[in-house]
Amino acid sequence: MSEQHTYRVIVRGTWDALTDTARARLLAEAAEHGLTSMRFSEEGSLSYEPSPLKHFSMRYVVVCDAADGEEMAGAIAEDRAERALRELGHGFRDLKSTVTDLDTMKINFKPASRR
Repeated sequence: MSEQHTYRVIVRGTWDALTDTARARLLAEAAEHGLTSMRFSEEGSLSYEPSPLKHFSMRYVVVCDAADGEEMAGAIAEDRAERALRELGHGFRDLKSTVTDLDTMKINFKPASRR
């Protein structure tokens, strides 16, 4: 069995060909999808600014084989984003992902200050 890594993936995209109904729904729900809604999860969290209603991002946690790497984690997250947006009936384009491998990430702790 291969080693599993946990990845945080941000999928960014642009709204495209939104119907009047989809646009109205996004504007009505904008408060639920602002800065405070930005969380990484398996299901993903959608965030966007209502004015102008142009770009969005979705944040995912993806666990997959370390051998498959960041490229696979990004592809999985983009697939999840596509499915979720299609289910909601929202048009989109230009999905791009940014991937961070939490298992290889270095954390630099600052030493306690001396007095």
